[in-house]
Amino acid sequence: MPHLRFRAVEFDTVKALSTELVDDLQPLMSCPREDFTLEHIPASFIFDGEVSDAYPFVEVLWFDRGQETQDKVAAVITAAVRKAVDNADQDVAVIFTALTATAYYDNGQHY
Repeated sequence: MPHLRFRAVEFDTVKALSTELVDDLQPLMSCPREDFTLEHIPASFIFDGEVSDAYPFVEVLWFDRGQETQDKVAAVITAAVRKAVDNADQDVAVIFTALTATAYYDNGQHY
């Protein structure tokens, strides 16, 4: 935990940005590196019955750390994706889902 899910970002791009991104996020989130999970999710996007291009979409599942930290994390993720795709103007969506510690289990035990 935290868990980052990437859509509309190539697998190799997620691999390439993963180390530096976790390096940048780890002090903001105050958790060990080994607690981070990055997931690449292949996805197809559809609009008006046609396959459409989509801009990078990153979903962050985490224990809420407050608005100030969330804003900083969103900025770091956006900058990392833009750098990785080599486009400073790339639209990037970052969406946070706050999890409840009592509903998150590791090895049968909740936090």
